[in-house]
Amino acid sequence: MITKGRAILDGNRFMTLGTANTDGEPWASPVFYVADGYSTFYWISSPEATQSRNIAVRPRIGIVVFNSQQVPGSGEAVYMAATAGELTGRELDRGLEIYLGAAPFSKGPEVFRPPGGYRAYRATITEHFMLCPQASSQPCPVHGRTSDHRMAVLL
Repeated sequence: MITKGRAILDGNRFMTLGTANTDGEPWASPVFYVADGYSTFYWISSPEATQSRNIAVRPRIGIVVFNSQQVPGSGEAVYMAATAGELTGRELDRGLEIYLGAAPFSKGPEVFRPPGGYRAYRATITEHFMLCPQASSQPCPVHGRTSDHRMAVLL
């Protein structure tokens, strides 16, 4: 599972952020990411984007990374729980160094500082999950469930 989870994160560049506003209304947003290992993810977004406004008031988020071209039923994805926030100060400098070193972004770092229109964000992963491997319609040998279910993994 560890090898497969890492391959999924290494082989994709978009993750879907799951955020919620102050009323708990959910919002899903695909964003291009750059990972620093398997527990820190960076992305760029407008501070006015719904996901950015949601993170400002509710920093706990969910993330999923998957290959949208995979065969239906293969269930290969990494699900993550995280704490996210906009980067400032030294954290911003480090985040931009990582992000701009790997991302095809044509603008310089000045657009990520006020009054620029974008900001750098970081998600610090608190837990990784993957679907428990089981044969279709067969009980999971570990949990006995026949439905899809997640299990915690250490990546």
